[in-house]
Amino acid sequence: MAPKKDVKAPAKKAEPAPAAPAPAPEPAPAPKAAPAVDLSAIKLTFTQDQVEDYKEAFGLFDRVGDSKVAYNQIADLMRALGQNPTNKEVNKLLGNLSAEEMAHKRVAFEGFLPMLQFIVNSPNKAAYEDYVEGLRVFDKEGNGTVMGTELRIVLQTLGEKMSEAEVDVLMAGQEDENGSINYEAFVKHIMSV
Repeated sequence: MAPKKDVKAPAKKAEPAPAAPAPAPEPAPAPKAAPAVDLSAIKLTFTQDQVEDYKEAFGLFDRVGDSKVAYNQIADLMRALGQNPTNKEVNKLLGNLSAEEMAHKRVAFEGFLPMLQFIVNSPNKAAYEDYVEGLRVFDKEGNGTVMGTELRIVLQTLGEKMSEAEVDVLMAGQEDENGSINYEAFVKHIMSV
């Protein structure tokens, strides 16, 4: 028998290296979300005394000393001025900015006034009766009270969720010896703060 020849597989022809893929085009910058409200079209109806009071409060929120307030403070400033906008309303008013933009962008007093006027004119303000009616749903016994523990859970889990510390501050002194809360008195207390 003849010896077996060492058969080598034919050498593959060198394939050209694949061309480097063309660099991906730079993504277009995301368009800035414009505020949903044209603030330049808002007519200011504040009295001169109100404007002076608002300017004084505005100055208290100016932490840098440049006569401006950070966007992330606007909701708190409005609440300090007696309004009660939701964070969602304020975010929409400001153009739904990122948290970083909210911390770095600043607004002067003249730019803040139309924002405040928009919130003041907002038709979505709830009245005392609306809040009482909402809490009445949790009044299982029909006696004008709700369980404090149940209210705590609702405040921490539904809608604009509150932290445990915020709920503690809100409900301080409201529960009776049975852990119940008279919700009409509770709403009056909250609306007077």
